[in-house]
Amino acid sequence: MLDILFQDEELIAINKPHGLLVHRSSIAADTSEFALQILRDQIQQPVYPAHRLDRKTAGVLLFSLSKAMDSKAQMLFAERKTEKVYLAIVRGYTEDSFTIDYPLKKENGTEQEAITHIRTLHRAELPIPMGKFETSRYSLVEARPVTGRMHQIRRHLAHVFHPILADRPHGCNKQNKMWKERFEMDTMMLHAQELAFEHPSSGAEVRIKAPLQAAFIRTLELLDMPIPE
Repeated sequence: MLDILFQDEELIAINKPHGLLVHRSSIAADTSEFALQILRDQIQQPVYPAHRLDRKTAGVLLFSLSKAMDSKAQMLFAERKTEKVYLAIVRGYTEDSFTIDYPLKKENGTEQEAITHIRTLHRAELPIPMGKFETSRYSLVEARPVTGRMHQIRRHLAHVFHPILADRPHGCNKQNKMWKERFEMDTMMLHAQELAFEHPSSGAEVRIKAPLQAAFIRTLELLDMPIPE
């Protein structure tokens, strides 16, 4: 059963688990479970994804309940009329706040504008040597993407040398290996915490928040970081 965060007659949002694909894809022939089909069967009616989350990313995922609403909901994202907030645990100590304005290439090589605002919430250190460093340092950051490019937050944080824990292929192989061997943790630490928008029908503000899932909470506890509300 998927955790339903919001539902009215036209829209429904779930807290997508880490590792669950949104819908069938030719690049993931190894799986038979998808958020779209699970939710459809759970509520016994068709659903249409308004946007996408990476397979490895957890958090707020919005669906429409009709084809008419589907086109309106997708336009919210296409026209940047949504507010999106993510949480990520990254390698190293990040600055208090900064903006990553770095174009990202599509598969065909075309560059697209990409902007992400970052704010550091907490920092932590583990007494585990890593490379030339005597300890391992980490930050919990809030990411607010202005644009919506593929793997944008993952690629942007890797670009500034603060890759997300357990991110492959954009992350740090040494860190990922250490966390898997020492802590049995290989879940990517990226969570879509909040989604806000103006309802296409009523005009009312909709603000949907997704609680952190078990793997993310466990990692915060290992780092002795407080759990964000």
